[in-house]
Amino acid sequence: MARREAWRAKGRSILVLTMIALPVLAVTAADVVIATSDVKAAEAVERRIGGADALVTVERGVTGVVQLPDPDEASGWNSRRRADLLTLDDVSDALGRDVEAVEVVRGGRQVTTEAGATYAELVETDLTSPLTEGTFWVADGRVPAAVGEVGINRELADRGPFAVGDELELRGGTTLAVVGIVENAAIRGSAVAVAPAGGFDLPTRDGDHVWLVDAGGAVTWDDVLALNEIGATVWSRAVLADPPPASEISPDLSYATGADDAWLAVVVLVVVMALLEVVLLAGPAFAVIARRLQRSLALMAANGATPPQARKVVLASAVVLGGAGAVVGVGLGLVVAWVAMPVVQRFSDNYLGPYDVPWLHVLGIAGFGLLSALLAAVVPAWLASRQDVVAVLAGRRGDRKPSLRSPLLGVLLFGAGAALAAYGAAREGGEYVIAVSAIVAVLGMILLIPVVVVVLARLARRLPLPLRFAVRDAARHRTRTVPAVAAVAATVAGVVALGIGNASDAEESRATYTPLLALGQASVNPPEGVDVAAVEEVLDRYVPDTTVTPVWGPPNTMRRYTWVDARVPGTEPVLSGWSGMLSGFPVSQDATVPAYLTTLTDDEQAAAEQVLADGGAVVFTDQGVQGDEVTLVARVDGRRGPSTVTRTTVPAVFVETTQMEARAQGVMSHEAAVALDLTPVVEGLVVGGAEITESQEEDVNEALLALDAEASMYVERGYQNDDETVIIQLVLGALGAVLMLGGTLTATFLSLSDARPDLATLSAVGASPRTRRAVAASYALVIALVGAVLGVGVGFIPGIAVTYPLTGASWVQDMDPSLPSHFLAVPWLLIGSLVVALPLVTALLVGLFTRSRLPMVARID
Repeated sequence: MARREAWRAKGRSILVLTMIALPVLAVTAADVVIATSDVKAAEAVERRIGGADALVTVERGVTGVVQLPDPDEASGWNSRRRADLLTLDDVSDALGRDVEAVEVVRGGRQVTTEAGATYAELVETDLTSPLTEGTFWVADGRVPAAVGEVGINRELADRGPFAVGDELELRGGTTLAVVGIVENAAIRGSAVAVAPAGGFDLPTRDGDHVWLVDAGGAVTWDDVLALNEIGATVWSRAVLADPPPASEISPDLSYATGADDAWLAVVVLVVVMALLEVVLLAGPAFAVIARRLQRSLALMAANGATPPQARKVVLASAVVLGGAGAVVGVGLGLVVAWVAMPVVQRFSDNYLGPYDVPWLHVLGIAGFGLLSALLAAVVPAWLASRQDVVAVLAGRRGDRKPSLRSPLLGVLLFGAGAALAAYGAAREGGEYVIAVSAIVAVLGMILLIPVVVVVLARLARRLPLPLRFAVRDAARHRTRTVPAVAAVAATVAGVVALGIGNASDAEESRATYTPLLALGQASVNPPEGVDVAAVEEVLDRYVPDTTVTPVWGPPNTMRRYTWVDARVPGTEPVLSGWSGMLSGFPVSQDATVPAYLTTLTDDEQAAAEQVLADGGAVVFTDQGVQGDEVTLVARVDGRRGPSTVTRTTVPAVFVETTQMEARAQGVMSHEAAVALDLTPVVEGLVVGGAEITESQEEDVNEALLALDAEASMYVERGYQNDDETVIIQLVLGALGAVLMLGGTLTATFLSLSDARPDLATLSAVGASPRTRRAVAASYALVIALVGAVLGVGVGFIPGIAVTYPLTGASWVQDMDPSLPSHFLAVPWLLIGSLVVALPLVTALLVGLFTRSRLPMVARID
């Protein structure tokens, strides 16, 4: 019966298959992409150790190592001074056989480019050896084979720009001929150059070595342990392919082999919510199927069928459609994952592994799809088995009156969810309690939806006919309406809760962000020995419309650092928590307060200029300091010899400000600096007066890097939402839109299919074709709008609760007592689009694509 019913109603069956197959497809594709992205050690063995039997690393002073089969996952070591340094002969002795090896030396240096200079990772090794085969691959040209030749990757070639046949110049004057474009087989996205041994003349620490070892056979786990005993870390081809049992792993690394309970809890919560969502989406379809089968079931009951037999008929539909949906979803998911891999690769700095299908996971996902279909059919099957047989056979509705127990239980569950959310908000580490509270609140909301729908139906008497018809029809067919509304509400609740948490976290970051300069300004701190005029020439070349202001301050070098502090008895510190890019106390050479430091009123500016002209200092404070004198203390720390401290008391003006507004602790006059035995120098440049684009900033930094490895420019652009925050908001919006649209459209068309007799009656009594479109749009609007409003109400409970553990850090109050104890930001644009825009868009789509005329139906006598 289930198979024949599915084949007879092809349109409805396709909708059910879509609802079940879509989440199965999405989870399958995500699982395969994750499995492919997670390159196991055995899969990447050629990338890491080439054609060698093992990669052996030794470091000076390391006397013993404990490691997992893949030491990148976990390792530890003992170290002490030792006179003897490990050699390749020691490796041979530990293995008990002679070995051959190719050494790999890594370092880094600046490379001259067209714009100035850039940093590149340098690798010295013999790429012509079979032991290195697989660690690099040639994209163009050939591998470097002699000293003076170099291979570079595409990233470095684009930065130069360089091509095969060009010369590559390293800082220091070394020039090499580019003979090939070679790519590291494991890492991408950073500039890399590779040359034979000695090609870059890289400095190495005596005793440190990385060898690709040919041991003449497999390096076993016992061999690895023997090498660990002498202080070597080992990546073995044989061990990575066939790891030892857990009993042979050092107990010191048990922390790395245990299960992550927090991760497991998150996975369980995600699975439960996903299962609930699929069940709610598929529920309306099985309610319609049960409605279609009600006459057949009534005839079965009249001929002696028991309620369990009636339930089995509806559940059989879940087996047929759920099984088909799972198979289709898994098949399409595998295809989507394969197509998506090149796109995913663009966002990863590591080369992804071979296409990897975790078949055990895939079988579990398919079972997930079948289970969701069975759970979605449970309630419709139970209601179908309890229908009034006489009423159904007489052509009347066979639904029983709703029970009061479900709404009461819903109120209790909703209250329990709110209580759990409050409890989780009040305790440390309550995120998981809040997550559970969200599930409890959603379950309570589902049980309350029938009451909401009935109340709306009673209030619908003044609505236009299409809306009144849709609302009352939804109340009559609660078994079809409730899961559809609940699916939308659960989706919106999850999106709102995560959106509030994410927005509040971003708001805390924004509120606690301390700008190092005024918005739009930039600073350059020329290192010791750099010609300031050359730096100014670079700025004038790449940012010509800006003004460059020198910052005078105490002399600071790598060998001698000077710190100036303001002391007022009983009020230290004068400016708490201060941090900035400039000197703590810059020096005014012309008795004025530099405009980049802070904003002063006219009276403050006049007082500051007067005290600086008198040889004093202007002090910025957030401690309410009063007075007309300040003691400046200069501490000079050198690498050799004791520190020196000088003091002087000078006239002062105290300016009330905040640490977020002040760019320094104050400014002193030239006379005050001389009194501290300090000779002011230009310690930096402040650039302002025009907007500096990101491309200009990149050009300036490359040019500055050509002057000195430590020279760079910083541009203050204020707090910027990180990519993760933006991506989360976009994903939440897209996910909510897709699930709302999919669930609403599916439930609406199922409702229209079930309401065909009613719509035919409307047409028979004179309703225009446009009325059918309006009724269809009203169905969509009722389901989407009621679900969205209920979802927002439920989503606010865990959303607000999670802001307490997420943003209630004590350091925020310590930094600035005026800031709130926790932050709450509601993404109203996201919520508004879910509650207003999406229901209207869904209703418009349904109205446009619904058939306005039904085929004529004639009674056959």
